[in-house]
Amino acid sequence: MTALSLILYVEDDPDIQTVAQMALDMVGGLTLRTCGSGREALLAAAECKPDLLLLDVMMPGMDGPMTLSELRKLPNTASTPVIFMTAKVQASEVAYYRSLGALGVIAKPFDPMQLALQVRQLWDEAMA
Repeated sequence: MTALSLILYVEDDPDIQTVAQMALDMVGGLTLRTCGSGREALLAAAECKPDLLLLDVMMPGMDGPMTLSELRKLPNTASTPVIFMTAKVQASEVAYYRSLGALGVIAKPFDPMQLALQVRQLWDEAMA
């Protein structure tokens, strides 16, 4: 099983970026490459090979599902596992994100002290 270390995190809200960075990096011991947009994520994905994609769903320009679609076209992220983060967590929406290949969905607002644990649980379930 691959160890989880590098996460490509795409979130357009700088405040949420900061909280997630602290939650995953300082609390969770993970390395984050943070991007503020789908376009930025495509450039970052060409430079690094993340273990996991963590995508906000609602973003201006390219939303999370569109960003994932574009990331799937790149060699470094063609098969990288993905988790979506969104306030839209009704069963039909979660089913849609899973149909796109998501390991799962983390509801926003998230608990910063639990975020790394949630990410690792979804990762471990998928890799088991």
